[in-house]
Amino acid sequence: MSQNWVEVCGADEIDEEDVIRFDHDGRTYAVYRSPDGEFFATDGLCTHEKIHLADGLVMDDIIECPKHNGRFNYKTGEAMGAPVCVNLKIYSAKMEAGTVFIAIP
Repeated sequence: MSQNWVEVCGADEIDEEDVIRFDHDGRTYAVYRSPDGEFFATDGLCTHEKIHLADGLVMDDIIECPKHNGRFNYKTGEAMGAPVCVNLKIYSAKMEAGTVFIAIP
């Protein structure tokens, strides 16, 4: 399956250790910037309650859902325990010339 690189935003629009919401083609994604300046992307809704993860707290490679405090590793998509038990889908992300892109299948 081929991937389509989609422009998300300028790299300076995401603070380090933060997340933004990105909607594209009827889907919601969450795009993260790690403390070391790398970019990552996951599905944008919690797998437990379908709440927007961009409203959650980011710390130490973890996104915490704002509703029930479910936690996911945003680099791997791994669900980190109750109440979440289904992993997030992850997407490749990159920065080129100051712009962040994610790969959408």
